[in-house]
Amino acid sequence: MTIDSILVLGGTGKTGRRLVARLRSQGVTAIPASRSGERGFDWADEPTWATALSGVDAVYLVDDGSADPAVTLAPFVELAVASGARRHVLLSARGLETPDAPLPAEAALRASDAEWTILRPTWFAQNFSEDLFLDSMLAGELALSTGEGPDPFIDAEDIAAVAAAVLTQDGHGGEVYELSGPRLMSFGDAAQEVARATGRSIAFRPVSREECVERMVASGADPGAAAFAADVFDGIRAGRNAYLSDGVQRVLKREPRDFAEYARDAAATGVWRP
Repeated sequence: MTIDSILVLGGTGKTGRRLVARLRSQGVTAIPASRSGERGFDWADEPTWATALSGVDAVYLVDDGSADPAVTLAPFVELAVASGARRHVLLSARGLETPDAPLPAEAALRASDAEWTILRPTWFAQNFSEDLFLDSMLAGELALSTGEGPDPFIDAEDIAAVAAAVLTQDGHGGEVYELSGPRLMSFGDAAQEVARATGRSIAFRPVSREECVERMVASGADPGAAAFAADVFDGIRAGRNAYLSDGVQRVLKREPRDFAEYARDAAATGVWRP
């Protein structure tokens, strides 16, 4: 299948903007779509769907909770396929699904007539430099309820590279790729990598679930989102994410970038300079 034009939903997000840049560097037309994107797109405004899909061959979807799979995602994919965009790549998440409770967005895509591929990454390394934990890094203390639970943090650049490959190359239809970095690290280990890269003192302080939620809400997080994050942290603390995945190797035929390399590159930008 020849893929010349790709609609990138969430095209201004962590993976979306990197994917757009990567596709364009490869000579592929990449169209970021969002409420404020190059093509206006709103899950709640169905007339924007057809406009966004005009002339595209493939779609990059992000399961960020903004689309109800039963109400919007399934009919959107149906419209996309009917419009000629048969290939769909969904950015999901690793460790949230169970055999008895598949993630709704994944289930909706699997039930469609699209040629689908699902990407399940672990925690993004960029959470330390772009939003979620940036203020904590600048303040010199990361306080979370993850305990010493490990996670194989993945660089968003690797996610974008995998997404670009499966969107433009044949042979990935019906595949689920779990994506992780090359080693297990606690959130304290990650804070120390940032400290080494910056020459600053950055401490990790384990806190209770209750304090973690309170701190997130005090920082402006929605209470529901804070509670969901705490649920995920519970799983990390219990070691449920303490394993490596080989999706990057399977698709890109190379090892994923290490967190230390990400930290050195991010530090060089001055993002962690108070």
